Amino acid sequence: MPAAPGVPAQAPDSPAQWHRVLTLLADVSLFIGTRSVWTQAATHRPALAGVVSVCYVSVLVTGVLALTVRRTRALARLDLVVLVTAVTLTLCAWALNHAGGDEAVLTTQAARELAAGHPVYERPWPWLFHLKGVALTPTMDGGYDFTYGYPPLAPLLAVPLLWLGHGGVPATAAATCVLAGAAVTLWRLLPVPWRSAATMVCLGFGLLPMYARQGYPAVIGMALLLPLVVRWPRLGARGRLGAAGVARAACLGAACAAQQLPWFVAPFLLAGIYAVRRGELGGRAAARVVLRITGTAVLTWLLINAYFLVSEPGPWLRGIALPLTQGAVLHGQGLVDVSLYFTHGSDRLDWYGRASMLLAAALLALFVLFVRRLGPAATVLPWCAFYLATRSQDGYYLMMTPLWLAAAVTAPPAEFAHAWQPLSRLLAGPRRRAAAVAALVAPALAGAALAATGTPPLRMDVTAARHSTAQTLSRLTVRVTNTGGVALTPHYMLTTGQGMSRYWSPVRGPATIAAHTTVTVELRPPSGRFPVPSKRSTRLRLRAFTADPQTLSTRDVRRAGLGLGPPSG
Repeated sequence: MPAAPGVPAQAPDSPAQWHRVLTLLADVSLFIGTRSVWTQAATHRPALAGVVSVCYVSVLVTGVLALTVRRTRALARLDLVVLVTAVTLTLCAWALNHAGGDEAVLTTQAARELAAGHPVYERPWPWLFHLKGVALTPTMDGGYDFTYGYPPLAPLLAVPLLWLGHGGVPATAAATCVLAGAAVTLWRLLPVPWRSAATMVCLGFGLLPMYARQGYPAVIGMALLLPLVVRWPRLGARGRLGAAGVARAACLGAACAAQQLPWFVAPFLLAGIYAVRRGELGGRAAARVVLRITGTAVLTWLLINAYFLVSEPGPWLRGIALPLTQGAVLHGQGLVDVSLYFTHGSDRLDWYGRASMLLAAALLALFVLFVRRLGPAATVLPWCAFYLATRSQDGYYLMMTPLWLAAAVTAPPAEFAHAWQPLSRLLAGPRRRAAAVAALVAPALAGAALAATGTPPLRMDVTAARHSTAQTLSRLTVRVTNTGGVALTPHYMLTTGQGMSRYWSPVRGPATIAAHTTVTVELRPPSGRFPVPSKRSTRLRLRAFTADPQTLSTRDVRRAGLGLGPPSG
């Protein structure tokens, strides 16, 4: 078709404009966070600051060339330059900030215990949480989780890196190297025009590199899932796996041995593969393909866990299930914020977890029933269930976003056009489909509504406060009324931000409050003193958690009621 009048014709080998824009966006994403890295390096590590400055040159020159090169091959080479620049900046950031947080120090300590031949699971290491930047995870029963609660692959990878240093350095090094390798792998597996998207999602914006520098095992799990997710509907095509298919199935097992999040996406991928293969080969052949994939994954998972399965089977099993059973306090950006910040608590917190599991089951059922429509979203759907969970942190979503990209580029809707769908005749028509969706999702929504509409079971009033200084609390006296119908054993804390703080110790008063009873308790701050922020905008909240049943009660505390001086602006 001839070009429009006044518009020059595009050369046959000229790159598409969207390819240029994608390369430019990946290039621009490298600016985010780079200045802080350079500033830190210029103060303490001038050589690294020089490397970052060279990366700036690379970003600028690449930006110019991305818009001016005339050949697709030249633009593809620029995509490689963007990737190398991103990897360099990621490693520079790690070199400056590699101590890590609680995930990193726990993983490193597990690696040290493993190297020494000691048990790893159900071993509390409270001294780790006195290190700077290491956060505590409070639990509903008034305690804290000091143990390692993930599958063992991350410590196994950290063992060869223990020579790097103390703290969480080995774990952060392992996670950062794996993330860089994941970016390179995804870059290589994607079609040429899409490769800069891999750089942008994995290493741009500074999001995933930050989680890697914190030593999150989920980064390793995500990286291992990438080879499986790329073109995943074609796995087992014509009933054959081949060496590459076996390797991809092994990646699934290894990912599940790194962290628990891959457990949630695995059923969606296996169900989707079965549906596509059944549409192609029939039921028996499809079942054989999925069984081979599952068997390979399970065997890989067992091989990685074999030492722990033999040496400490009970603690190992309870340890890898810990995030599901630990009863950590509410935290995140999901529906729990209703109880955390808007309704001052709930006496039905258990229903958040139940609603989350019900939604996960409903989404999987909907995926199976409507795989031709929902197949492309297999890597996104599982995380929707976490929005209803008690721990609905954004990290659960964003750490898996490279999987979203891999599926979006390599698993388009056309791959599912002939996939098998059960009950397809029964669910024909928009009304029947809508009724099926409503019926499957309704239990989860009802559970979420029960949790969010619960009422705080404890009514708390601060009656006295003692101070060690004008802006520091040393004691807090609280009158507590149990308005519910069951006895409760509350655990108290005073918070000043969106997160949780450490529990206050009871000095006087009963630990358990009978139903419809009022008591007076005196509380002591965890370190003996609690400095109250002087800013007027800081909101003080007295919170009380109970574990059985799981409840939260919150009371906003006025500075005047604590006898503190006037706040600053």
